[in-house]
Amino acid sequence: MNLNKYLDISPEVACALRDDRPVVALESTIISHGMPYPQNVETALKVEQIIRDNGAVPATIAIIGGRLKAGLTPEEIEYLGKQGSAVAKASRRDLAVLAARGADGATTVTTTMIIANMAGIQVFATGGIGGVHRGAQTTMDISADLEELAHTPVMVVCAGAKSILDLGLTLEYLETHGVPVIGYGTDELPAFYTRTSGFKVDYRMDSPEELAAAFRTARELNLRGGMLVTNPIPEEYSMDPAVINKAIDEAVAQAEAQGIHGKATTPFLLAKVKELTGGDSLDSNIQLVFNNARLAARTAVALKEQA
Repeated sequence: MNLNKYLDISPEVACALRDDRPVVALESTIISHGMPYPQNVETALKVEQIIRDNGAVPATIAIIGGRLKAGLTPEEIEYLGKQGSAVAKASRRDLAVLAARGADGATTVTTTMIIANMAGIQVFATGGIGGVHRGAQTTMDISADLEELAHTPVMVVCAGAKSILDLGLTLEYLETHGVPVIGYGTDELPAFYTRTSGFKVDYRMDSPEELAAAFRTARELNLRGGMLVTNPIPEEYSMDPAVINKAIDEAVAQAEAQGIHGKATTPFLLAKVKELTGGDSLDSNIQLVFNNARLAARTAVALKEQA
């Protein structure tokens, strides 16, 4: 367990880590920037319960008052939910400044990985990762999530990269940086709202035990970097590709027309897609997060059983 002077590990998480029990990290951007209050708080608490129901301890991660938090209380989750987008969306570049200023921050995939690694947490469940944005050949808009996966030894369980991105280039970037992309029960990269994208993953694995064995072996080989597990959205919640792709194309066109760029891009696109799909995309988003939490917890359990 890391005793970084900026890091607070909740008593429940600290106890689990000390006893070598499975822990799963959870991000907080989905609470403050992902959905409206009180649905954001209800979803966050439900995800934590799913982690517990599957044998692991949840560690929702955030920055509160400049403190890096591994494990939030229900009151802290409520606070983030009520503050919403007033809380800074914190990526790697923001971490030191927010801590120095004693400010709040909702952690992205990148910062959740960093803080989880500081705390000694190896498995992280999220919705979808960031990636290479459409048109990145000219804008150079590439999510810091990809670089973090190349350097930080955390397994990230997600539903693929958000389909607002250039999925082909995202996979190329991960390959260049040596990040294994694993399909859970699938040979294709899931596209967040839908189960398939037409792009192949590096490996298919069909059990939490297989995932755990691969991650454990990577650690024993002292390979730097993380591992990306892409878990398709459950069939019953998968959206019609034609509907979601039409909404995404329209959202991307509006973002370009309005000059939206940088870290404002993803929140704008997701909100616009939600609006264009009549809220169906948000319902799908919640269900895929639940699904990823289950798999992450079972994999964290398997990792400890194989130790």
